[in-house]
Amino acid sequence: MRISRKTALEKEWQALEKRERKYLKKRAERKVSVLNRLLEEKVPDALAQKLDFAFAKAFALVFEKGTVVIEKTYKKDKLEKTYQVDAFAAKVREDRKSLKSFGKNAGASGRRNLLMSAVEGVGLGILGIGLPDIPLFTGMILKSMYETALHYGCGYQTEDEKYFILLLIRTSLSCEAELEEGEKQVESFLETESLPKTYDRQEEIRKTAAVLSRELLYMKFVQGLPLVGAIGGAFDAIYLKQILTYAKIKYQKRFLMRHGGGTIVPYEGK
Repeated sequence: MRISRKTALEKEWQALEKRERKYLKKRAERKVSVLNRLLEEKVPDALAQKLDFAFAKAFALVFEKGTVVIEKTYKKDKLEKTYQVDAFAAKVREDRKSLKSFGKNAGASGRRNLLMSAVEGVGLGILGIGLPDIPLFTGMILKSMYETALHYGCGYQTEDEKYFILLLIRTSLSCEAELEEGEKQVESFLETESLPKTYDRQEEIRKTAAVLSRELLYMKFVQGLPLVGAIGGAFDAIYLKQILTYAKIKYQKRFLMRHGGGTIVPYEGK
């Protein structure tokens, strides 16, 4: 009996789905931290509303006027050319090493951004600066997402790409029913690469800002306290890493689906 061997693309798909399942399982089992429980009664109710507003305003500002500024922090043309070279090499060689190059490049950019985010968050935390850090942190999130998109041959200027980015950010920080619903929406976009009929940018920004606000509420409260605020500021990098881990999985999945040439079949094993 002849046994057919999996192609490099199929093996990469199998490895990707294993990482995806591991990430989603970890999010589904997430528990509220001891620190958050201790701070719950100490955080003013008005702070949540201020965080919601601050994140929503920051996203809207970057989408409207800030993308040009963010693009000055990296070499967009170089990233696009690197992707084109890697995509050609992957098509010619058809091996896993070539397919892994996209994730390797995205990972390098991500690590640099994580370091910058940690330095920025801790520095402002030492000074007791919490809420004013939100525009900077939002800009770093979007910078990281933009670079990740470019490493996988995707854009970020159109409405459908903005929707995808917002969806990835909030789903990466969700759990339980919210995570399940976000996953459905992400997978639907990967299949169609089009906006849902009910799309409204302001509503998507509002929902994403609410998730970020909820997750960072206690840490931003701590960050607003001089000296000990460094603890809260350090969480900027922790949450950014969580967002980027999920984004890399989905952008790689999108890449494999786009370039599978009809040969990619979702892995059915465990």
